[in-house]
Amino acid sequence: MRLFLAAASAALLSTTALADDHMTQTPELTFERVFASPSLNGPTPRAVQFSPDGRYLTLLRNREEDSSRYDLWGFDLETSEWRMLVDSEAVGSGRELSEDEKMQRERERVGSLKGIITYQWASDASGVLVPIDGDLYFAKLDGSVQRLTDTEESELNPKLSPKAGYVSFIRDRQLWVGEVGEEAAPITPKEEDTIRWGEAEFVAQEEMSRLTGYWWKGDDTRLAVQRTDESPVGIVTRAAIGATGTQVFDQRYPVAGSENAIVELYVMDPDGGNRVKVDLGENTDIYIARVNWGPDGNLYVQRQNREQTVLDMLRVDPATGESEVWFTENAAREDYWINLSDNYRFLKDGSLLWWSERDGFGNFYRFDGNEWTQLTSLKEPVTKLVGINEDKDQLFFVAVEDVLTEQVYSTNLSKPSEPKRLTDTDYTNTASMDPTGSRLYVTRSAPDQPPQSYLAGDLGQQLTWVQENALSEEHPYTPFLMGHTMPEYGTIPAEDGTPLHYMMLKPEMEPGKKYPVFYYHYSGPGPQIVDKGWGGALAQAIVDKGYIYFALDNRGTANRGVDFEQPIYRAMGGVEVRDQKTGAEFLKTLDFVDPDKIALYGWSYGGYMTLKQLQADPGLYAAGVSGAPVTKWELYDTHYTERFMGDPREVPEAYEAASAIPDATKISDPLLLIHGMADDNVVFENSSELISVLQENNVPFEMMLYPGYTHRVSGEQISPHLWNTIFRFLEDNGVTPPE
Repeated sequence: MRLFLAAASAALLSTTALADDHMTQTPELTFERVFASPSLNGPTPRAVQFSPDGRYLTLLRNREEDSSRYDLWGFDLETSEWRMLVDSEAVGSGRELSEDEKMQRERERVGSLKGIITYQWASDASGVLVPIDGDLYFAKLDGSVQRLTDTEESELNPKLSPKAGYVSFIRDRQLWVGEVGEEAAPITPKEEDTIRWGEAEFVAQEEMSRLTGYWWKGDDTRLAVQRTDESPVGIVTRAAIGATGTQVFDQRYPVAGSENAIVELYVMDPDGGNRVKVDLGENTDIYIARVNWGPDGNLYVQRQNREQTVLDMLRVDPATGESEVWFTENAAREDYWINLSDNYRFLKDGSLLWWSERDGFGNFYRFDGNEWTQLTSLKEPVTKLVGINEDKDQLFFVAVEDVLTEQVYSTNLSKPSEPKRLTDTDYTNTASMDPTGSRLYVTRSAPDQPPQSYLAGDLGQQLTWVQENALSEEHPYTPFLMGHTMPEYGTIPAEDGTPLHYMMLKPEMEPGKKYPVFYYHYSGPGPQIVDKGWGGALAQAIVDKGYIYFALDNRGTANRGVDFEQPIYRAMGGVEVRDQKTGAEFLKTLDFVDPDKIALYGWSYGGYMTLKQLQADPGLYAAGVSGAPVTKWELYDTHYTERFMGDPREVPEAYEAASAIPDATKISDPLLLIHGMADDNVVFENSSELISVLQENNVPFEMMLYPGYTHRVSGEQISPHLWNTIFRFLEDNGVTPPE
C-alpha cells in the first residue's frame, strides 16, 4: 500500500542512560512534549541534493519553533558555511492548495508539512526551481528569487528541463511548457475531465512510487508524456467530514478486482509537435512502472503485467514509437510477485545496472544487451543504489547486515568482487552521492544517537559533519536522557522455526511486580519495525508511564528476502496473526509481564491486524487499538492488493478469509477504533462497515473519529489528543501498571 505508519504511530524508540552529572531529576516526558517543537529528534533535514557542479550541498531544514515548516538551505563545500537560500515564509503566499496538490502531497507522505517540500537544481548550477504554495520560483545563489508563476491554480509536478532551457508543469490536466522566465503554454490538448496529461495515475503515485507522468530527454529536444483515461475507473464517493462542514469528492479509485485507468505514452517536441504514440502492446490492462531516456537516445519503458509477476523492459524508438522487449524480469518464484525498484542506472556504454530478487535476495546485476553479470551475491538484501563512479569502476550501495542494521558498501562496477563496508556497524546507515561519485552523504543513527549526517570520501572516510546532532546540553532531547533505557533485542521461533526478531523496552521495575505490555505492530509488507536505529521519543513516553514496549517483525515483512516475505501471498491476515500470537505467548512466559495486560496497537495495516488478532484469539490480549484499518481488501486499490492477494474475481475465497468483517462479532476484548474522517487512502467505508456490523450485533466497542484528517492523524495538538485517548482507553479497561 505503501500502507504507511501515521506520524503518530512511527514509534520505535531506542534510548540511552547518558546524562550529565549535574542532572538529578528528569522532567516528565508527556505526549504533549513528544509532538511539540523543537523536535526531540533534533534537526531532521529532507531532500538532500548536491549541486551539479559539486560545490553545494542543499537540503530542506525544519524550523526550531515549527518543526513541520521547511526552508531551503545550502552548505558551501568550499567554505564550510551554511546559509538559507529560500525562506518559505518570506516567499510563500500562504495560498490554499488545490485539491489535486493536497492529494499528491498525501501520496508523497508530506501532507502535514509546510513551506518548501521539494526543489530542483538547474543543470548549470545557477539556481534552484522551488515550488511554494502552488506557485513556482527560481532562486539564484546571489540571494535573488524570481517568481515564475502567479495563478489561482496550482502548478503540479514542476520540472526544469535537463539543459535548464524550459520549465514545465501540470495545470488543469494539461502539460504546460515554457522557456525559463517566459510565459508557459499547454502542449497537450484539453479533453474531457477523465483525461489527464502528464500526471501519474492514482496507483502509480500511491503504490509504485512513481510521482510523475512526463520525462524530458537529456538534450531538451523531446518529452515522453503519459495520457491517462480514468473513465473505466469506478467512483468512490468520499465524504471529507470536517469540523464545520462536509465536502464530497467523487474520487476515481480502482478497488481490487475493478478496472484500472487506461494509460498511454506519447513522445513529442517541447511545443507539443511531432507527437507519436508509443507501442505498449495489445494488452491495455498493464502498468507503466518506470520510464527513462537511455544514453543511446532511445526511450526505455518498464511494463508490468497486472498480476505483477512479469516486468518487460521495452526499448522504444522515439521517432516512430515502435517498441521491442529488451529483456524480461520474472518473479523469483511462481507464488511471489515483483517488487518495483529505483535501484537501476543506465551506464555510458549503454549497459544497465539492475537490481533483482531473482536469486531470493535483492542483488545487483549488469546487462550488456546479451548477457547478465551478477555483481553482488549477498545473503541479506541489497536495499538501495547509492551511486556509481564509472571512471573508478565503483558501485556504492546499501545492504542489510545482521537483519537489524543497514550499511553502505562499495564494490566493482564491471565484475564480481568482495564488497567493502564503508560505514560503522555501531549505527544503521543510508547514503546518497554527488553526481561525480566521489563524495557520500551518510545519514546514520543508533539506539542512543538521533540521526546525524556527514560527508565522506569514496573510501568512506569522514570529511566533515553536515548535521552532527550531538546530544549536547543544547539538544532538546538531553533533559530526558537520565530516565531512558536501551532496548533489548532477541528472536522467537515461528511455527516453522524461522527466527522472528523483537525489541523490548522496559520501565523501571520493582522486583516481584508484573507490568503491562504495549504491543506495537504493523505486520504488513514493507516496513521493518525492529532495527537498531533511532526512532523518536514516543516509545519512551509509553515506557515512562510504566508499560513494557514490545514489537516483533513477523513473516511477510521486508529486508529478510523472498522466502521470508512470501507466506502472505494470497493469505493476508493469516501467518502474521500466528507470528504475532507467538510474540504474545512469549511475553506471557516472562515473570515480569502481567499476562492479563497485553494490549495491541496498530495503525493502517497494523489497525487491520489488531482486528484480525482479536478475532483469532479472544482472551489472549487484554485490549486492542485499531487505527485506520483496512477491513475488506476489496475496498483497497488494485496495485497494492492484487500484488499480494491476487484478483478477487479469481480467488474470492482468499479475500473472504482475509477480511476482518465476517468474524467481527468474535471480538470480545475491549476495542478502540480510530479513523480520520477525510481519509483518501484507507477510505472511511472500511471502518463504517465494521461499525455497522458491531452495532447490529450488539458487540461493544469504543471509537474516536477525527474530522478533517486523512490517513495521517498528526500534529502538535492532535497527536497528544490521539495518544491520551489511547491510554485513557487502556486505563479504563484495567490495562494499568502495578501500584
